[in-house]
Formats: sequence, C-alpha cells, structure tokens
Amino acid sequence: MLLHEQLQQGIEQLHLQLPETAVVQLLQYLALLAKWNRAYNLTAVRAPAEMVTRHLLDSLAVMPYLHGAYCADVGTGAGLPGIPLAIAFPEKQFALIDSNGKKIRFVAQAIAELGLRNASAIQCRVESWLPPQRYDVVLSRAFATLADMARACAHLLMPQGVLLAMKGIYPQQELSALPERFKVDACHALEIPGEVGQRHLIEIRCR
Repeated sequence: MLLHEQLQQGIEQLHLQLPETAVVQLLQYLALLAKWNRAYNLTAVRAPAEMVTRHLLDSLAVMPYLHGAYCADVGTGAGLPGIPLAIAFPEKQFALIDSNGKKIRFVAQAIAELGLRNASAIQCRVESWLPPQRYDVVLSRAFATLADMARACAHLLMPQGVLLAMKGIYPQQELSALPERFKVDACHALEIPGEVGQRHLIEIRCR
C-alpha cells in the first residue's frame, strides 16, 4: 500500500477530515524524518509504513481533544506529536520544546522546510521555560510519569488549561501517584489504525 493511501485511510478511520495539502505536508515531514533518522537516530521506528501508524496517526488521534489557541508539546523529540498537529491545525500556535539539541535542530529544520508559520522549536528543559504566552494545552507522549509531567509543566498552563498525556496501557499506578493539587478530568482510549497495542490520552487539570 502506498504511504499516501495508508495515511488517508487511517485519517478516515479516525473520523477526521484533513485537506489534501495537509496530507501532503504530513508525508513531507515523514520523508524528512526518515532522511535525518539515517544519520541522527531520531526515532527507533525505521520503516516508513510503521512511521505512518506510530508517528502520524498516533499524533493525529488526539485532534478531537485539542482545544484552545496556544499549545505546547513538551519533550517533543523529533517533533511528535507537535509537527503533525501544527499541520492539522494551522490556526493554532505550537511551541515544540525539548532539551536535546540534535532533535531540536531537526525540528527547526522541518518547521522551516514545511513552511509552518504556527510552530516554533525551543531548546530548553521544560522546568525552566518561561513562555511569553501561557498555554491552553500542554501535551506530551514522552514524559516518564504523569506526576513528573504535572510537576514540570503546571507553570506553563493558563488558569483553565489542561495537560494532555499520551500513554500506552491504562496507567493506573501513575494516576494514583499524582499530587493532590491535580485532578484527572478524563481518560480516553484511543484506537490507532494499524496499531495493536493500547493507547490512552489522559486529561489533567490543576485544582
């Protein structure tokens, strides 16, 4: 199956709608990631078809839960889920944050080559980042635990902002370890086309 067909079918199975221009940009990002990955080891996923499932569709699956105009992707790594979401939501602003210089250099290059005016690459530890504009949403699929994410990122949120944590299996132990000032608003089971493993999205707010 061609990557374009695989991606388009996956988007439809997620019950999402994206213009053809966005689909093309997503595949351009994938090509950049595959190219840089050969030299810089940005992701353990090597096969392009697997990248469509585990990187693009996995990122796009959170689209229905992304509200507000200002979003931060913390621990973005190679730009995931931030770059796919910035492509899908040109009207939202995305800050892609990571302390790894090699990965942020790739993210900055990808943003430039894709012409994403609504995304910026920031190299720093999230705990020390003081944004000029606090965020409606802070999301991540790379933080070690929910408690770590909550403590490190709470200062980035607007008063009514939400943390969105992308996880694999239902993280019962991590949920029970959350500090008391945080509450779980919702937990969504995500079904990623082509992915057999469990995926969950946890919504967390400050009390």
